[in-house]
Amino acid sequence: MKLSEFKFTIPNKNIAKFPADPRDSSRLMILDKTTGNIEEKKFSNIIDYFQKGDCLVLNDTKVFPARLYGKKEKTNAKIEVLLLRELKAEDRIWDVIVEPARKVRIGNKIYFDNNKFYCEVIDNTTSRGRTVRFSYDGNLLKVIERIGEMPLPNYVGRAPNELDKDTYQCVFANPANLASIAPPSAGLHFTNELLKKLENKGVKIAKLVLNIGQGVFENIEVEDLTKHRMYSEYFYISRETAETINKSLKAKRKVFAAGSSVVRALESSVLTSGTVKPNRGWTDKFIYPPYDFKIVNALITNFHPSESSCLLLSSAFAGKEELFKAYKRALKNDYRFYVYGDALLIK
Repeated sequence: MKLSEFKFTIPNKNIAKFPADPRDSSRLMILDKTTGNIEEKKFSNIIDYFQKGDCLVLNDTKVFPARLYGKKEKTNAKIEVLLLRELKAEDRIWDVIVEPARKVRIGNKIYFDNNKFYCEVIDNTTSRGRTVRFSYDGNLLKVIERIGEMPLPNYVGRAPNELDKDTYQCVFANPANLASIAPPSAGLHFTNELLKKLENKGVKIAKLVLNIGQGVFENIEVEDLTKHRMYSEYFYISRETAETINKSLKAKRKVFAAGSSVVRALESSVLTSGTVKPNRGWTDKFIYPPYDFKIVNALITNFHPSESSCLLLSSAFAGKEELFKAYKRALKNDYRFYVYGDALLIK
């Protein structure tokens, strides 16, 4: 398949600028990928589609305020630095994206927090990517949490506010996994109360971590999908999580994945027996049609941007024609799109 087959236009009025409040009051479209039947509910009704013994798999990564603003030495030019991932904690070396990139070269220093510390550019990685070394001697992450902004995508069309530090975060996010620059958007709809109701119904909740990186902000730039390479992202599936998922599979119950990051981690950890293995490492798995899913029976996702990797994964799961039918209906009925938007259950 070609990338251009997944191109469409989303009117600005359909792009959600703020999340639903409460989280589970967002709308939910349910697509039966076998029959093509579509239902429309509230997200809180998703509990009706689970049965006792089913497994819900969540990505409990946590987003950190990764967007910093500094001033370039000598010129005082304003530079945006988006932290991607820490390469060497002991040396405070990070991969970042800088804007405007044309002003940032190897050897330049960018100062932050009223010139209290700086980062020095030590390498170029991509057209906008840089590797930098920070000068800060204390707990750098604490400073980042104080001066950084939540890295909302540009399509949201507004500056982040203090509320985003809570709402651009899943309620089940684990502080120990503070390493993502975006949340698993499907997980944003869950409340603690809804998760408790699912557990009371006999649904098994399993958690893994996949740290969402720069791929969420990058466009696919090749028409031939076989030539696209995803950015590698770290993931970890514990033995307990693998056993919980495998028990549901063995009992012929459904495995629900909350988001494409969950699917990518699970599909990167499949044994020949068709079960999940405990695993950790880096995955650049790119899922697009056609694809034979080994683990996941139901996908909870959002309505994604045109030509995006998440859209392609959803198309592989639902079937392109059925998914685009659901998207057309969502536009007609004024659903809210993208990270703060409404949800889609494909079963």
